[in-house]
This record gives sequence, structure tokens and C-alpha cells, in this order.
Amino acid sequence: MNASRSNGSGITRERRRWPRLALAIPVFLRSRDAKGKEILEFATALNISAGGAQVAVRRPIPPNSKLLLEIPTAPLAREAKLPASQRLLAARMVRVEQANGCYFLGMKFARPLATPTRLTPARRKVSIPL
Repeated sequence: MNASRSNGSGITRERRRWPRLALAIPVFLRSRDAKGKEILEFATALNISAGGAQVAVRRPIPPNSKLLLEIPTAPLAREAKLPASQRLLAARMVRVEQANGCYFLGMKFARPLATPTRLTPARRKVSIPL
């Protein structure tokens, strides 16, 4: 899935607000089929960012579906006093592509996982001790 766009002069402009990380992460995908029956699919997130993800699944998911992405955790993460993290991500499907018997879902998270990166670094006030 390409999220860059040419402005007509041959210069490509990136449309994404967050960088994508190309990580293969096993996930559970929950949704509903056209008849309203719950779908639970074991899938692979192929890339992920603060704003969305691309996930590969074996069966078709209805267009514009509401999705729930669940990242499984090892028992240690649940039992140990580790920093809090998010493992349930609500999203909606924004595109789907089919290739080689798989469906590649582009999804946008309902709430971003972080604030957008700034294009220019924030300036800090520096005080000089007298």
C-alpha cells in the first residue's frame, strides 16, 4: 500500500502522519461479516504506525468494517509489573487488496497511539545562569 502522492511535477509527497514500522506481528482480528456474525481471524500485522496498520488475513472482510485488533501477550507481560501498554486497538478498514490467496487490509485506528511527529524540532528556552 503506497501512501505517497505525486504533485504533478514528479516530486512525491508523503501523506502519512506517522512513520510505518515494517514488523510482522501476530494479531487476532475481530469483526462482523455481512450477516452480522462475529469473525475471529488469526492474522499478521505487516506494518504498523501510531495511526494505523496493514494486516494480512486469509478470508475477506466486508469493506468499511469496524475492526478490533488484539495483540496477544505472553503470560509474563500480564503477571509482571511492566509499564502499561495497549493491546486492543479499535480501527476501521480503509482499503483492501487481494493477492496470492491473502487479503491485505489497510486500517485506521479510531484513536492514534501517539501524537503526530513534528516536522521541525521544538525550540527550548535556554536559561544562562548569571
